Amino acid sequence: MTAGEKWSPSEKKVARTAYDAALKVALDKTLAELKSRAHVAATPSEIWDVEDFLRQQRRKINQMFDYRYSQLIQVFANLIRQGYLEENLLGLSEDKRQTIRKYASWNREG
Repeated sequence: MTAGEKWSPSEKKVARTAYDAALKVALDKTLAELKSRAHVAATPSEIWDVEDFLRQQRRKINQMFDYRYSQLIQVFANLIRQGYLEENLLGLSEDKRQTIRKYASWNREG
């Protein structure tokens, strides 16, 4: 799979849906953790810890989620490994799905 591989219009729709769903999972998880941390924060120091958590999560999410087609294969593999995305990705070509599975398994082993 090369970075310049073409994405058909139907694959682009599948990719966008999968990407958006994974982003929602990541953001929902972050929001739940934020609420939990904010709820128990009792000191000024703990408030700033909540801010630090948010900054770290934003950086992590910005690094994980990149919707450039040249990056989506690696992005999807990482999102599968992280548990934000299901592995099947039906609607993508078999070549793309195989490459994503291969990259996801490499990440699991590494």
